[in-house]
Amino acid sequence: MIHGGDIYRNQVRIDFSVNSNPLGIPDSVKNALHEAVGHCEQYPDIRAEKLAESVSKMTGVGTERILFGNGASELFLAIIHAVRPKRIVIPVPSFFGYEKAALASDAEIGYYEMKESAGFTLDEGLLTELTGDTDLLFLANPNNPVGNLLDGALLEKIAAVCREKRITVVLDECFLEFTGGEERLSFKNRLQEYPNVLVVRAFTKIFAIPGVRLGYLFCGDRELTERIRNQLPEWNLSVFAQAAGAAACREKEYLEKTVRFVKTERESLSGELKRLGFRVYPSAADYLLFYTPVPLYDLLLEKKILIRDCGSYRGLKKGYYRIAVKRHGENETLIREIERLVKQDG
Repeated sequence: MIHGGDIYRNQVRIDFSVNSNPLGIPDSVKNALHEAVGHCEQYPDIRAEKLAESVSKMTGVGTERILFGNGASELFLAIIHAVRPKRIVIPVPSFFGYEKAALASDAEIGYYEMKESAGFTLDEGLLTELTGDTDLLFLANPNNPVGNLLDGALLEKIAAVCREKRITVVLDECFLEFTGGEERLSFKNRLQEYPNVLVVRAFTKIFAIPGVRLGYLFCGDRELTERIRNQLPEWNLSVFAQAAGAAACREKEYLEKTVRFVKTERESLSGELKRLGFRVYPSAADYLLFYTPVPLYDLLLEKKILIRDCGSYRGLKKGYYRIAVKRHGENETLIREIERLVKQDG
């Protein structure tokens, strides 16, 4: 699996393959990163107390329920090592990072294929995969690469079944803040009722700092929290990550502006892609999945525009692509280039 954002081995002028915030890094976060240079001669706070307090204030989750990682990826691995599952279930198509983490164990991996005819929406059929020997389930809300949200009633039913069967649920909410429904949709307020559910998030995409590497999780099970903590390296958060995260937590207005901007541009992009005859899937996130027989990836790369070829995703096939929502001018450039290619192909 090739990840998006490979600007190091491609000549790229506009990168639509990485779905981070199109508004860019907030000024306060940039300033915090610059100031952190002055602390590079010191070890970072091993407990990340200031950051933990900032995240707690932003989310309403107590600091004792928060753990941090060098990106969400480190947390996925730490969870796998802490739980030591014998069988893992992953609905597909989904983020390859779940499978990558699962492969670090000797666990059997069961894949539940979501149907294209249903828009790759998770349904109750997943429950049949949650057998007695299943120990861990990966879910995403919203899904990546599709962008659709989980049905709230179904999510609660899955969480309840998993609680009964002692299955740990890793719920990836890394893109939930883009939807504008974070407070209403997040499982963060159900941690006490469902201590088997781990909510994983990141600063990476919503604050446009993938190069900083900062993820966090919420866990209502104190003993499990400690087991995961024991799988994380000491000083896994740099002074840069801690400073950037603490500053980002105060950016409420930036988040509100992001939701409005992404919604407008996403709807515009979706409409344009449909006009060009592409099959576009509904999304609540800052990216769109679509299908076309036109070999867009290679043709756009010739124009130094990078998009995400999703043909290698488990559960998808050649012709599926994901694009990030970017600035209006960049979105217009993409549509203009695609329109030319479609006319040439036709």
